[in-house]
Amino acid sequence: MVRVRFAPSPTGFVHVGSLRTALYNYLFARHNNGVNVLRIEDTDRTRLVEGAVENLLRTMEWAGISFDEGPTQGGEYGPYVQSERTEIYRNYADELISNNKAYPCFCTSERLDEVRKAMQASGQPPMYDRHCRNLTHDEVREKIDAGIAHVVRLRVPLGETITFNDLVRGDVSFESKTIDDQVLLKSDGFPTYHLANIVDDHLMKITHVIRGEEWLTSTPKHVLLYRALNWEADMPKFAHLPLLLNPDRSKLSKRQGDVAVEDFKTQGYLPDALVNFCALLGFNPSDTQEIYSLEALIASFELDKVNKSGAVFGREKLDWMNSEYIRSKTPEELFKSVKPLAEDRGYTVSDEYLLKVIGLMTERVRTLNDFVDFASYFYKAPTEFDEKSRAKNWTDEAKLRLADLLPLLTNSTEWNHVAIEQIVRAYAESKDISAGKLIHPLRLSVSGVGSGPGLFELLEVLGKSEVVSRIAYALEHLK
Repeated sequence: MVRVRFAPSPTGFVHVGSLRTALYNYLFARHNNGVNVLRIEDTDRTRLVEGAVENLLRTMEWAGISFDEGPTQGGEYGPYVQSERTEIYRNYADELISNNKAYPCFCTSERLDEVRKAMQASGQPPMYDRHCRNLTHDEVREKIDAGIAHVVRLRVPLGETITFNDLVRGDVSFESKTIDDQVLLKSDGFPTYHLANIVDDHLMKITHVIRGEEWLTSTPKHVLLYRALNWEADMPKFAHLPLLLNPDRSKLSKRQGDVAVEDFKTQGYLPDALVNFCALLGFNPSDTQEIYSLEALIASFELDKVNKSGAVFGREKLDWMNSEYIRSKTPEELFKSVKPLAEDRGYTVSDEYLLKVIGLMTERVRTLNDFVDFASYFYKAPTEFDEKSRAKNWTDEAKLRLADLLPLLTNSTEWNHVAIEQIVRAYAESKDISAGKLIHPLRLSVSGVGSGPGLFELLEVLGKSEVVSRIAYALEHLK
């Protein structure tokens, strides 16, 4: 049975790259009727952020990604939090030492800094110089008995080529001389990512490791660990996903914009849209289709369709996709998301009124937030007016015509967009002027801006008393 895992570290926000990794594991598991495991890798105690695990769980639930085993679900191979498994890792570290596959290292951080600087100065990659690799058993015992702090390092074989098959990239090879004697167990007794990762993947019977390209260079160390622990026959298959890139082809990072799933959620992106968008960052089952339901992604997902080259995170594409998902929903479906946004901004309107606003604005928005921020004139009368539209449309003649039109609107017995349009066009015809000479200043007076949804539909939603009040305010205050 296919068994995959998503194994994040609880160090803060959820990066969109992590969302894609979690999604691909989920899609692969569901496509193959397998098991999707959540494992929390919290052994780096210096980077833990309080509440990060809870935030991760909320984010995955929001995105529709579920797990079959994990900290909350339990399972046959738990516990699923690495800090609860430290004794297991220590036992395997001892086994590696006893089999001469690893060794204690007593070098201080000061000495390691000196070695690193010396190597960099000579143009060499900064690696450990294997100073403690050949200590005798007696020397090791003497230092341990003296209470000298130490770590445990992997004894990387010298003069070998380590080759493994990657389901995305094919055969990949590394020369062992480029691989550091990696720390497996830190001086505080906690394992590093490398030891804990391999031990857990083996004990949890993981069959496929699907993760980001940044872990590709760590994979030869993991292959060596499987070999050192005599688990090579059960080694999972690897698939390293392409990097996520900014439009300028640099690595996607917070320095150049939003990268946290929480940011996109706060900005009004729908989970279906963000998931659909992330799924296509390196994978696309069709040259003609771009909108996929989660079920369709599950049905079509195969690792051999994942690209090798980096995937550009294009915000314009995400905006377009989000607007498509918004337009596919009814006002009633959007209402439960939009109402809290209006309330957060202090806008108090009836549910009936808000449904009308949503219905009118659905074709014009990119995000849920646009329903309240892009169209704030639905919730409060404008007191500031767009300068460009004002300079072009708010003329002395326009003010005179609008003042002349105001009583006709005030005395209208019907208030719907058809009746309002008839009044405006009939007045324009009676004065032998184009309707546009009324429409543009009228829009400016009620909304404060020069563009928006259909004017007559806008006036209908605002209501007669509000429209009359706003026109009167503009006539009095706008010069």
